[in-house]
Amino acid sequence: MTTHGGNIYSLSGILKIPERKIIDFSASINPLGVSKKIKAGLRKDLKYLINYPDPDCNRLRQHLSRHLGIPDNNIICGNGSTELIYLVVRGLRPERVLITAPTFSEYERAVKTSAFSADTTIRFLPLREEADFRIDTESFIESMQGCRMAFLCNPNNPTAQLLPRADITRIASAARDLKCFLVVDEAFIDFIPQESVVSEVPENPYLIVLRSMTKFHALSGLRLGFGIFPAETADRLKALKEPWTVNSLAQRAGIIALKDRVYKEATLEYIRREKNFMEKGLKGLGIHFYPSPVNFYLLKHQRAEEIVPALRKKGILVRDCSNFRGLEKGFLRIAVKTHRDNALLIKELKRLL
Repeated sequence: MTTHGGNIYSLSGILKIPERKIIDFSASINPLGVSKKIKAGLRKDLKYLINYPDPDCNRLRQHLSRHLGIPDNNIICGNGSTELIYLVVRGLRPERVLITAPTFSEYERAVKTSAFSADTTIRFLPLREEADFRIDTESFIESMQGCRMAFLCNPNNPTAQLLPRADITRIASAARDLKCFLVVDEAFIDFIPQESVVSEVPENPYLIVLRSMTKFHALSGLRLGFGIFPAETADRLKALKEPWTVNSLAQRAGIIALKDRVYKEATLEYIRREKNFMEKGLKGLGIHFYPSPVNFYLLKHQRAEEIVPALRKKGILVRDCSNFRGLEKGFLRIAVKTHRDNALLIKELKRLL
């Protein structure tokens, strides 16, 4: 099983402490937690647990359609966007796939586990540390030559680097000319919504955009994501998708989340304020961090291998990035959490260093 952040259960067992006492910086989830409106709405809907969920997520897709200005037939909802990553690979069956390194590990795993042919290959595009792991648009377009699918995480996980919307548009246009499906993973785009390319999908038969509702809306335990697909591709993938993968509470939570502007504004302001605090603290400790427009940072420190287990003993989880292709040793990823938690992390790092 691929290692990810957010495994508080494993550390709970090791330290013999309740999960609620673990401070998890390894998963980049909204520190404000589940909104009051979602909690209230789900309490009312508990009585519907006796019924099967809508297998097509019709009401949620209709709300997403109005929210995004995209026809609902172009939208597929999933058990987190990860389900849709695997569905895309399984349904479109690309023979050669382009993936940057480092990036979200499930792209590579989906290709390797869902490959329909022994000849299926992955072309990796290394991102250079001296360029802050930014994706070079021209290099990406050149690397798409001969590929039938390309994954582009924007902002990228774990580097937090953002490729401007105009550059994604150029890449999408090139993908169309090359007949290469470009899968843009916008799992963290809610923190910078103006950079989304969702609106371009209906005009480009080779552009797919995946979105997550678990990060910004703190719904990781419910699992909810969606994808925007060209109409023909959407029809093809719907025929392959398993039924009932999105439970009724997740569907209801998604609808409520889309309407909650107050929560969105409060989140963006809170994250902005806490990022200023964390950046000041990290600079004071001499810890290098890469620029980030979202709610997490990639850090580099020569003692990273010591920091991870030392924090774990204190019940603090950070993401050891040594298993990311293209990062290896010396890198950590931390989320922006509540002020109290952020202050504690800075305090513990100061003690260790």
